Amino acid sequence: MVSLSSSLRRFGAAALVLLGVVAGCGGVDSGGTGAPTTFASGAITGFGSIIVTGIHFDDRSASVRDGDGNARSRDDLRLGMTVEARGGGLFLDADGNDASTATSIVFASAIVGPVEANDPAARTLTVLGQAVDVDASTVFDDALPGGQAALALGDVVEVYANLDVASGRYAATRIDARRAVASYRLRGIVADLDTASRTFSIGGARIGYAALAATAVPPALADGNFVRVALAIVADADGMWSAIRIDDGAPRVDDRDHAELEGLISAFTSATQFSVDGTPVDARNAQFPDGTAGFALGRRVEVEGRAVAGVVVATRVRLEDGGGPGGGLFDVRGAIASLDTSARTFVVRNVVVSYAGTVDFRDGSAADLAVGREVEARGTLSSDGTRLLATRIDFRH
Repeated sequence: MVSLSSSLRRFGAAALVLLGVVAGCGGVDSGGTGAPTTFASGAITGFGSIIVTGIHFDDRSASVRDGDGNARSRDDLRLGMTVEARGGGLFLDADGNDASTATSIVFASAIVGPVEANDPAARTLTVLGQAVDVDASTVFDDALPGGQAALALGDVVEVYANLDVASGRYAATRIDARRAVASYRLRGIVADLDTASRTFSIGGARIGYAALAATAVPPALADGNFVRVALAIVADADGMWSAIRIDDGAPRVDDRDHAELEGLISAFTSATQFSVDGTPVDARNAQFPDGTAGFALGRRVEVEGRAVAGVVVATRVRLEDGGGPGGGLFDVRGAIASLDTSARTFVVRNVVVSYAGTVDFRDGSAADLAVGREVEARGTLSSDGTRLLATRIDFRH
């Protein structure tokens, strides 16, 4: 198993900085403006605004970028994508939800690469040498009818996921088909670093970086560190992938009055000192509504608090038992873009919603569905992960 010492050292250093910041200024820096700020990291579980860790972020005026820093559109956002959302202070929206006006949204996948093994019965994949687990909350691109069963060996996919450091496996939140890519991508933890041969491993992938200039390699490259790597799409005769870019893959959380994380514990000292997907958490003064038993590497948690000097100072920490992000429940709202009354489906914010099952309609009925009508649909995913099976549909006025 890979060493976590560097992650823990990072926590300790950040905690020392945190103590100095709090002692020196008495609170969180809001960027010098005094205006309240919000941060959330997790998978998108709904639309209208975008919903991340239960916060409804109005994304209409937000800048949107991908993990490589490219400018993108809010129309590129999809259910299950793992994102970092930043915005103004929290408020209650008209429906009583925690809400914020997003200023920036960054979405980034964990893996882009070829399918090397596929076992739909076991709900597992191997992609670019990485073991990927699929569950009932994994969203599949609707271009993959049948979901995981539609994937063939050699197909290139993009996997949004949380890395379970304890097992070395990725828990997929979304899987998209990719047709033509110039390079593969991989975010994971460095292991077996050999600075003489300039090679390291991430999971089952052996990676060489001899072609990179020394200045292009993160100075802190070491076993146990998160990195994000761009790879040439053809491995060498020994199966080694050539790195064409290496970036520090650890999150950098700026100071925020309110911060929420949802993901897997990636470094663990105790229930009060751990990291979530590489972000250090100080939970010494937090409430634990579910208790602290069961905290360990790989457990899914939701953390609420504030961010200071790169550490989330938790006020509340909850264990999440199964169901994936948001407990496997999804919520989309907006105007109906298209409607198929024969298939009993409609599309809102690029999400295909099925109303073929038993649905609790509020303020209307199936006969009132029409292109342009504002609705809110709630439910779970279809068995293939490509559609939202509505259990409740509200007509919004």
